Amino acid sequence: MLDLVRLRVLAAVAAHGSVTAAAEALHYTQPTVSHHLSRLEAATGAKLVQKAGRGIRLTPEGEMLARRAAEIIGRVDAADAELAERIGLQTGKVRVGSFSSALSVLVPPAAAEIGRRYPNIELELSDAHPVVAHQQLREGAIDLAIVFRYDDATPDDGIRYTYLLDDPVYLLSQRSGETLTDHRDSAWIAGCVNCRRELLAHCADAGFTPRIAYTSDDIVVEQAFVAAGLGVTTMPGMALRSHLAEGVHATELPVVRRIYLATYGDPPDPPATTAFIEALRNVTPPEPVGSTA
Repeated sequence: MLDLVRLRVLAAVAAHGSVTAAAEALHYTQPTVSHHLSRLEAATGAKLVQKAGRGIRLTPEGEMLARRAAEIIGRVDAADAELAERIGLQTGKVRVGSFSSALSVLVPPAAAEIGRRYPNIELELSDAHPVVAHQQLREGAIDLAIVFRYDDATPDDGIRYTYLLDDPVYLLSQRSGETLTDHRDSAWIAGCVNCRRELLAHCADAGFTPRIAYTSDDIVVEQAFVAAGLGVTTMPGMALRSHLAEGVHATELPVVRRIYLATYGDPPDPPATTAFIEALRNVTPPEPVGSTA
């Protein structure tokens, strides 16, 4: 009976052209490769290799068996990968870190799809700002992060990014059709120091520094302040899909934040993670936000 390990050795010798190169590719020693070739010749009763100068070359019989070996190994590897994927989808776990608005708008339909298709996959979902999610990815605390950026540059940080969608940014005020510069002298509502960077950047691009009068990271509180006439703010569309208070007008700005799926480590991702990524990519993008009367 032909031994799969020895067939793999023969195929490696054919592919790499020498015992030395085959040994390196297989992470074997040269004597181990030579031993497997000898045992394969004994099992088949055929001369498979012959000396050629300081090296060896395959005989016609060796070349024929090497071609068949490559076909057999390819099918075995494919079957192994398919089986691993099925097992992974039956018993897998996906740990997802996401900023809150994506967690409320994008994740639920994707999680529901996974639940229908792969009921044994376990999802672990957590609210994490992109800065935190990046660190959790590197530490292995999560498998997948949903993050955002306001530019097109791809960071050279060892993390793999997959573009998902654009999320428009809106000005929230009591009147529709306004611009940022209409409120250069207004009071502004902003998040904490770490969360207001984008608002400050938007206003800087418009040529002014906003006067921050109120601080809150709660979108319900921020919108309540706007509705009460205490100030204005900016907010991404997905956050507004979660909540848009009565009396607040949302005017789309020429600004978008780009949403990415982030994974860490060499591909491919585990089957369960890949399945959840596909489910996220199948989620219908949120419709544009309107204003409440």
